[in-house]
Amino acid sequence: MVKHPRCSVILIAACGLVLAQDKPNFSGEWKMNPEKSDYGMVPKPEKMTRRIAHNEPNLLIATTQSGPRGESASELKLVIDGKEQSNNLGATEVKSTPRWEGSILRIDTKRPFQDGELLMQEKWTLSEDGKTITIATHIVAPMGETNITVALDKQ
Repeated sequence: MVKHPRCSVILIAACGLVLAQDKPNFSGEWKMNPEKSDYGMVPKPEKMTRRIAHNEPNLLIATTQSGPRGESASELKLVIDGKEQSNNLGATEVKSTPRWEGSILRIDTKRPFQDGELLMQEKWTLSEDGKTITIATHIVAPMGETNITVALDKQ
């Protein structure tokens, strides 16, 4: 038991620092590494870049990608607090629930798709050297389920 108030404050601050270090910071300019990415049955984009501003708990994700269907851009603004949040991707409203699972960022997203709903369960990890984000996504759609892994290298 700590009897000195100053020691208690230092101990609490140190515990907070350890907890904060468990959560990686995803900020930066990122580019998809096609050799390390696996889109399974989903057509892989020819290129994808992400600009991420991560100021815990705020997360801004701006994505640009191009492929056989043309080029697209999107921006998501999230607060990592475990609560459902809405963003618009074009005319489509998507609802995301971001939360931490230890050092893994999990983002569950729902969006309308054809006559049903598309569910995406993303798990983001940052390599120990901070140079690669890996996003493992499980997708549940009206026509079935699939998994995608996207590797993004820091630029």
